[in-house]
Amino acid sequence: MASGGSKSAATMLLFLNLGLYIIVTIVAGWAVNHAIERTHETASVLSIPARIFPIFFPMGNMATGFFVIFALISGVVGVSTSVTGLTNVFQWDAPNLNAATASSLLTWALTLLAMGLACKEINIGWTDANLRTLEVMTIIVSGTQLFCTGAIHAGAEDAALNRMPSASAGTV
Repeated sequence: MASGGSKSAATMLLFLNLGLYIIVTIVAGWAVNHAIERTHETASVLSIPARIFPIFFPMGNMATGFFVIFALISGVVGVSTSVTGLTNVFQWDAPNLNAATASSLLTWALTLLAMGLACKEINIGWTDANLRTLEVMTIIVSGTQLFCTGAIHAGAEDAALNRMPSASAGTV
C-alpha cells in the first residue's frame, strides 16, 4: 500500500531534515554572532553609505548579510516544522497530515529564498569556508525539504482518499 511507503519515507526525510536544519541554524547563528562582534571595528573604516548599512557582515560579500539572516530564519522554522511534522506523521490521519503538509510547504518556501541568496553569494564569490558550508547545507536542505513535502503530501492524499466513502456503498 502506498501509505506505508509514504509514511516511512516522510519519517526518514523528517529526521534527515531535522539534522540538516539544526546544522544550518548553528552555522548561521555563529555567523550572526561573528558579525555582531566584528562589525564595529570593520565598519568604522568604511565610507558613510556602507557604514550605516544595517546588515553589514565583515566576511563574505554584500549578499552575505541577507543570506545569513534568511538562512537563520529558515533553519529555525525548519527545526520547528520537522519536530511538529514528526508528531503529525506518527499520528497519520488526514487533519494532521494536512497540517504537516502546510507547514512543510511554508518551510520549503523560506528555504528556497535562502537558497536563492546562497546561489547569488556563490555567483558573486569571495566567501570563506564557513559560509561555503552554510551555502552548501542550505542548497542540500532545499532539495530534501522538497522530497519531504512531496512524501507528506502523498500521504495526505492517500489518507483523504481512504476517508471518503466509496461510490459502491449503495448510496442513491
